[in-house]
Amino acid sequence: MKYIFVTGGVISSLGKGLTAAALGTLLELRGLKVIIQKFDPYLNLDPGTMSPYQHGEVYVLDDGAETDLDLGHYERFTNSVLSKLNNLTSGQVYANVLKKERRGDYLGKTVQVIPHVTDEIKARINEVAEKMGGDIIITEIGGTTGDIEGLPFLEALRQFVYDVGQENVLFIHVTLVPFIKAAGELKTKPTQQSVAKLREIGIQPKVVVCRTEYPLEDEVRDKIAMFCNVAKKAVIEELDADNTIYELPLMLNREKVDELVCNILGLETPEPDLSEWEAFVHSVVEPKHQVTIAVVGKYIELQDAYKSIYEALTHAGAANDCRVEVSRVDAEDIERDGAYAHLSEAHAVLIPGGFGDRGTEGKILAAQFARENKVPYLGLCLGMHIATIEFARYVCGLEGANSTELDSATPHPVICLLDQQKEVQEKGGTMRLGAYPCVLAPGSKIREVYGVDEVRERHRHRFEFNNHYRQQLEAAGFLVSGTSPDGNLAEIIEIPDHPFYVACQFHPEFLSKPTKPHPMFSGVIAAALAHKQEGE
Repeated sequence: MKYIFVTGGVISSLGKGLTAAALGTLLELRGLKVIIQKFDPYLNLDPGTMSPYQHGEVYVLDDGAETDLDLGHYERFTNSVLSKLNNLTSGQVYANVLKKERRGDYLGKTVQVIPHVTDEIKARINEVAEKMGGDIIITEIGGTTGDIEGLPFLEALRQFVYDVGQENVLFIHVTLVPFIKAAGELKTKPTQQSVAKLREIGIQPKVVVCRTEYPLEDEVRDKIAMFCNVAKKAVIEELDADNTIYELPLMLNREKVDELVCNILGLETPEPDLSEWEAFVHSVVEPKHQVTIAVVGKYIELQDAYKSIYEALTHAGAANDCRVEVSRVDAEDIERDGAYAHLSEAHAVLIPGGFGDRGTEGKILAAQFARENKVPYLGLCLGMHIATIEFARYVCGLEGANSTELDSATPHPVICLLDQQKEVQEKGGTMRLGAYPCVLAPGSKIREVYGVDEVRERHRHRFEFNNHYRQQLEAAGFLVSGTSPDGNLAEIIEIPDHPFYVACQFHPEFLSKPTKPHPMFSGVIAAALAHKQEGE
């Protein structure tokens, strides 16, 4: 087993996760089995209770783990199917250590950061290696070198080198090389000091990946190589991707990063076949068609709040040879201005998941606009609740219909709390989480879209469709087209006499990949393109 650790320096949000994911792509294309994981220094057990304003989206895995959004990049860029083992936080580490202390596992010893906390971190790496196998484990270390909360992780990794042998470990440091406009030049000092910080605690990176807005000249590479004690060929230029993040594996391959990594770790591999990846990128960058998709949400100003949705739209757009322009619409703006003012130019409307009642009336107006004007509609999780509420109010005449999440006193609770959620008190990790089977109705639009009878999709919710209203809604032209195998839980709804009006209880965006887009997203993009062409 070989181990790659990706650290970051100078500032946060440099793209360590994307760098790790892109490297994973290249190593997989060289025939290696790659596992990727994320170590996060924050004290939360997981990001499940964090606001999107703090942490972006929560990415959910098959086993129900609520994880950092970088695990979405890992699964999209590679063939890895990850689990709760692949995201470790300081909160989990300390919780495990304290649980062992309470049980007496430490035999009365004083519990300390070294060795007990660091041993817990190393144990997770070994557990992943043992249970998931593979040729290489790539581990991204969250935060920035020098952060006090990250020190136990770095100390654990320093020790880990000597546990498995230096020849089996590679540290890659992602850093910023800023351009100072007044001086007219790139500055290497932040990179030098960041690497020096790592070396102070006994870690010497062998590859330095330089995030930069301008190409690295030889003089800059020479300086970084000399002061950071790395080979010049190991100073890697990582420019901002102009068109799409999926260019990154191609950019790193041009810098020969994958070849360098294999040489350092003593791995003999064939050259990667990048043709399929190149074809996908070409479809993203130079498509024949273009559509506009209005995403109506409450965290719309935050790029990371709906990260997986935007990526899934990109994948589906490429499959349809279509550029997807995302119109980000704040649901509260629709409440103020009306739906037409913000959605009249859209070729499809998408309502993502979310919690709380802020902006929900605007989302209901958006769903009504899509239904009445035959504009393709895709609702995800809360987006399914919104579609159900809108149909109940304005087609079935159920005045005041709502979700009990949004209005506990609603006279018509068409969306209500899951039975198993009624006694839940704690917030973290207590929703219906992870992958569950869904049976698709014969002859339905969604059965046609998927092309199979049954699927497995990832969930993250507490509230569900209220079956007491199913017969009344279906009599008015509503269809529950996907259910749990026992038929008790409505998983997908649609309106059969609409070109494409589909909503689901789960999060299909978590299973979309660049060269294997999710059928729901491919379906809505195809419908949007048809809607656009009809109007021309």
